Amino acid sequence: MKIEFLQVFINAMAGNTFFRILMVVIAADTVLGVLRAIKFRQFNSSVGIDGAIRKVAMLASAVALMAADLLIHVNLIAFVPENYVQAIGIQKLGMCEFFCLLFILYECLSVLKNMVLCGLPVPKKLRSWLKEFLENMTTEMPEEELDKIEQK
Repeated sequence: MKIEFLQVFINAMAGNTFFRILMVVIAADTVLGVLRAIKFRQFNSSVGIDGAIRKVAMLASAVALMAADLLIHVNLIAFVPENYVQAIGIQKLGMCEFFCLLFILYECLSVLKNMVLCGLPVPKKLRSWLKEFLENMTTEMPEEELDKIEQK
């Protein structure tokens, strides 16, 4: 019984598109974060370790939520707006996929921020939205970094 569950669990994780996308955006954010630290000569091991712990915790929680999904079948599709459900093309959204979506959005925001601060091309509207969002919703960026977003 335990071996069967483990095999089902491994197959579920291997075939989970949301988890795969999450791993890709985490890798992209990590690479861009390192490039940003190198560019501004602000490489800080404690910041890097904090980020690594956060990313490992995201992946570990997604794995734990997949195990929970296999044990109790929860469908959280009602929490996602209908037009997004149709665009993604899904009928079931378990806890693992739901939190993977949230983590993906969080990581994409960080990827965009790092792209702008590294000087990579980002459309002007997206850049101004990012600056406004970071000013209003976070205290993570100092004013001089927010000014760099506007100047690019």
